[in-house]
Parts: sequence; C-alpha cells; structure tokens
Amino acid sequence: MEFLSALSDMLQYIKPEYIIQSAGPYLLVVLAGIIFAETGLMVGFFLPGDSLLFLVGLYTATGLISVPLVVVLGVLMVAAIVGDQTGYIIGRKLGPALFRKPESRFFKPQYIARTKSFYDRHGGKAIILGRFVPIVRTFVPMIAGVANLEYRKFVSYNVIGGIVWIGSMTLLGYLPVALAGPRLAEQYIKPNVHYITLGIILVSAVPILTTYLSERRRSKAQKGA
Repeated sequence: MEFLSALSDMLQYIKPEYIIQSAGPYLLVVLAGIIFAETGLMVGFFLPGDSLLFLVGLYTATGLISVPLVVVLGVLMVAAIVGDQTGYIIGRKLGPALFRKPESRFFKPQYIARTKSFYDRHGGKAIILGRFVPIVRTFVPMIAGVANLEYRKFVSYNVIGGIVWIGSMTLLGYLPVALAGPRLAEQYIKPNVHYITLGIILVSAVPILTTYLSERRRSKAQKGA
C-alpha cells in the first residue's frame, strides 16, 4: 500500500493540470522542456504530451494562460522540432548500440523494437505519424538516425510533423471554447477533462493498434504461405 501511495504521489507531478497550475511564470519554459524531452530524449516517453497540449489550448482560450496563442504555438512547435532533431542526432551517434542496451526500469528494448517496426512499415511518413503515438514519438527520430534517413528528408518530415502535432492537439482544446465562449468550458469541458484526455490517449493509440493488427495479419499470411 505504501508503494502504491508513493507511486500515486509521483504521478501527481506529471498530471497536465498540476504542471500547468504549478509552473507559474515559468510555464512556457516548463512546457517547452516537457515537449522537448518527450520527443528528443529516451527518458521522456512517460510524459503527458497529447493531454498536456489539449489543456494548454483550453486554458489559453479561457484566459488561465495569459500568453497569446500564437506565442504558445510557436514556442512549443520549436521545442517539438528541436526535440526530434536531438533524437535523430542521438540515433546517428549511438547507432546499433541502442538495440544492445540492456533493459532497465526506464528503458525497455521492446520500445525500440516496436518503433523500428513502425518505421520500417511507414518509412519517412512515420516521423509525422509517430508524433501522435505515445512512446513511439519518443523513439521514431532516433530510429530515423539509426537508419541513416537522408538528413534533408528528415528535417522536412520533422518540421511538418512538429507543426501538425502541436497545432492540432492545442487547437483541439482552444477552438471549442474560443468559438462557443468560456461558458462552454465551465459547463461541459472542465468537468470532463479527465474523460477528454483519456479519449485523446485512446485515439493516439489507434495507429499502434492498427500497426499491430496489420503485422499480425502479415505474419499469419507468411506462415500460411
């Protein structure tokens, strides 16, 4: 019970609501750091990217975040792009050593294997698609580096993916309130934030499920051939 209580206390610190409400004047710096870590560093796979971006959009629309939307989007897009760029460089430098790294509490070799399968199936497009998949978005740029994807192509996919991911997730929280007014947020959105963020996580998991089912069908077809 003590372990579960300690774990619950730890998870409290990575809840999107807690992050936004406790960051104070350093909010943009904290948000940028989280987005950078989740997309560029192997230890960032557990961070709440999608739900955090949704709440950032919501709180910006209601005025709880006083920074203009265009500034928020700009800073977070840069953080996402630089994060992927960092992941790519790490992949190029470390190369195959990533696949020989032993399992630890914070690193699971299957994360790399799963992402490589996703990348092999979708090629450069995976850099964009992977943005919307928790865990996968952390490792896709590294796999691109390991696979020596042409640098110009990577940069193009990286910029497009960063802009689309940050823009879509943030505006998903911002636009309903901006168009219908803050009353909508008070009556319908805020009381259901947990359900909405859970929905975002489930939707984000669809590409993983689709890839998994596709791989299973392909494996069965090869065995039956």
